[in-house]
Amino acid sequence: MDVYLGIDVGSVSTNIALLDEGGNVVDTLYIRTQGKPIEAVQTGLRYIKERNSALEVKGVGTTGSGRQLTGAIIGADSIKNEITAHAVAAMHVIPDVQTILEIGGQDSKIIIIRNGVVTDFAMNTVCAAGTGSFLDQQAARLSIRIEDFGDKALESKAPVRIAGRCAVFAESDMIHKQQTGHSIADILNGLCHSLVRHYLNNVGKGKTIQGPILFQGGVAANKGMKRAFEEAIGSPVVIPPYYNVMGAIGAALLAKEEISRNKRTAFRGLEVVDFIYKTRSFECSGCANLCEVIEINMNDKVIARWSDQCGKWSNSITAD
Repeated sequence: MDVYLGIDVGSVSTNIALLDEGGNVVDTLYIRTQGKPIEAVQTGLRYIKERNSALEVKGVGTTGSGRQLTGAIIGADSIKNEITAHAVAAMHVIPDVQTILEIGGQDSKIIIIRNGVVTDFAMNTVCAAGTGSFLDQQAARLSIRIEDFGDKALESKAPVRIAGRCAVFAESDMIHKQQTGHSIADILNGLCHSLVRHYLNNVGKGKTIQGPILFQGGVAANKGMKRAFEEAIGSPVVIPPYYNVMGAIGAALLAKEEISRNKRTAFRGLEVVDFIYKTRSFECSGCANLCEVIEINMNDKVIARWSDQCGKWSNSITAD
């Protein structure tokens, strides 16, 4: 089977998607990065290899905060940022989408699309309030499985108001509401509304939100957050079938587009799951910039360097 491979490596999760020539999803995988992006990618590809026989990978794309590292170790044809990848995936699902709400494990973003072109976007990478990791923490503190968070919030009849501008204040306010006798369902519902307000007033500040609206990222699994967004915006919010791996799907689509320009893939093959990778960084003293250069070795051979502003080190790598 001819497929295109997309890999989205973030701080919390590593997501993989396989697409066929028609852009249909063949397989997806969502695993935790756990601070080891190289191992996560190798583990994910090993699972993909075991679950799908006779794959012919025609092209590979990477995205996410670990896109450059991943692109170097596997030989990516396309290395694009998360905004581009998520926008491409969303327009693949709903061609006339105009707004993308994306909330992941550690950050959140909004993407505005008009006539098939990204016209504006914003990201929140400073505060964890409203992200997946914060919701995980609160669910654990309340002894609720994160999978049950949304359903429990939907049971609420009278949500309480929770401070949402800061993760610390939100948690303190939740504890106070518990101590005053409010039900868990009402507190969870209140938290969802609070986090949506925080998102719209910060990430979405100054943005014109128009439908169709797509809600992507791991937090889209939370039904309470979906309802809170719909009530706050006053419009229906669509959750795509593969909401938690949309970045990987977009990366695969971008790889397909790149290969369509009569190019051969640079993919090193699924054998990379057994390769030995080592990374290090060093400070270049060649000028006053003192760049911290990142270097990666594959099977004791230097295959990539980056982060030097002048290209002295990154351009010194020679192809096999």
